[in-house]
Amino acid sequence: MKLAMWSGPRNLSTAMMYAFGNRADCAVVDEPFYAAYLAMTGLDHPMRAEILASQDQDSTKVAASLVGPTPDDKPIFYQKHMTQHMVPGVPRDWMREVTNVFLLRHPARVIASYADKRENPTLADIGFPQQLELMQLVSSWGQKPVVIDSHDIRENPCEMLEKLCDDVGLGFDDSMLSWPKGGHKDDGVWAPHWYCAVWDSTGFAGPEGPLPEVPDSLQPVLQAALPLYEEMKAHKL
Repeated sequence: MKLAMWSGPRNLSTAMMYAFGNRADCAVVDEPFYAAYLAMTGLDHPMRAEILASQDQDSTKVAASLVGPTPDDKPIFYQKHMTQHMVPGVPRDWMREVTNVFLLRHPARVIASYADKRENPTLADIGFPQQLELMQLVSSWGQKPVVIDSHDIRENPCEMLEKLCDDVGLGFDDSMLSWPKGGHKDDGVWAPHWYCAVWDSTGFAGPEGPLPEVPDSLQPVLQAALPLYEEMKAHKL
């Protein structure tokens, strides 16, 4: 099975990769289109040069690798994808050959977390329009998009991971509920900038508290993202 997990940034996505990566039967890949995205957009992200050097910048070749042989011949290939990386020109047809899952998080939480690492995120930076577009694309092919909310995972990791595995046709493995401290061997080269908190973890953080305050300067981003989030949330597990 090839499982493509689609989310924006700051969305429990690395913890989910660690959960699947702790299964003995699962290989993982971390944001395989990141270098292609930076090369195609010219955006200046933290560690840009290192990212460009670490991955293939040809999005067509990247796409082919995602539906080719699974690394280490593992029966499951978990692919952590950022929706904002799917700019025009990045292939999408390969998505017909994988199981597509959409990982949500309330945009107020995403914006607050992202702004701590990179100032003044735009709507495109946090990936909500692209996530909805990909979800609609998958639906147009007759696939049922699987939708899961990070809030629910943190409320009850075991229950929600069992639901997710059941919905995609996998057996649940309780090794997914914890992982070794210090990161994963397949972390992207950008991990030192973005993954410090999850590197210190050995499992999912507890339930989230109240929504964070979003500064006035980022209120337009929040108000634009909210209806997109609510539309997708209506389909969650």
